Amino acid sequence: MTELAEAPLDCDLCPRLLAFRQKNAALYPDWFNAPVPSFGQDDARFLVVGLAPGLRGANRTGRPFTGDWAGDLLYKTIGKFGFSTGEYASHAGDGLALRDAMITNAVRCVPPENKPVGAEANACRPFLTERFAQLPRLKAVLALGKIAHDNTLRALGHKLSSVKFMHAGAADIDGPNGSLRLFSSYHCSRYNTNTGRLTEEMFDAVFEQIRDYLDGLPSD
Repeated sequence: MTELAEAPLDCDLCPRLLAFRQKNAALYPDWFNAPVPSFGQDDARFLVVGLAPGLRGANRTGRPFTGDWAGDLLYKTIGKFGFSTGEYASHAGDGLALRDAMITNAVRCVPPENKPVGAEANACRPFLTERFAQLPRLKAVLALGKIAHDNTLRALGHKLSSVKFMHAGAADIDGPNGSLRLFSSYHCSRYNTNTGRLTEEMFDAVFEQIRDYLDGLPSD
């Protein structure tokens, strides 16, 4: 297992993803076009886990969920519930900072058609496992979508059958630094919001659960 929580910028573990990055680097040389590192505080109690960088979002800007519709909703909601300071402006230099929170992805490189394959998730999983290990105060995890949910369970050494994915679900599980509460939501993608599968009110309700849970924990 790697001891790195972040993939190296020249990571070549997944040939298909490497080739796609190189293709985009040739087409868009001003974009980030590399494994996207996690964003947030190293002592965060709250971790958001997405699936993978978006082509014109994080792969362009170099920051998770930054520059696309999913990020617009995610960062708006994060700010609403007190997990950030500053203003989100869809680029990595906007001055936004997370508070008591971090955002990462199960797969760190942009996949073709936004769909990583199982082998790519497996190859990238050690980084996610180590990301959990390097958050000593972590208490709450939000998995955005079933694939992120399943990869979170696997990264923590749990069977998928131990916690079934459901929107607004919550379950206590063991983490590397103590007990965690795993929350789940439909992914905040444009498709899900346009079809009504996920509304802003539904997303707010999940974050309200997380805020209430963290606020109810004893002080360190």
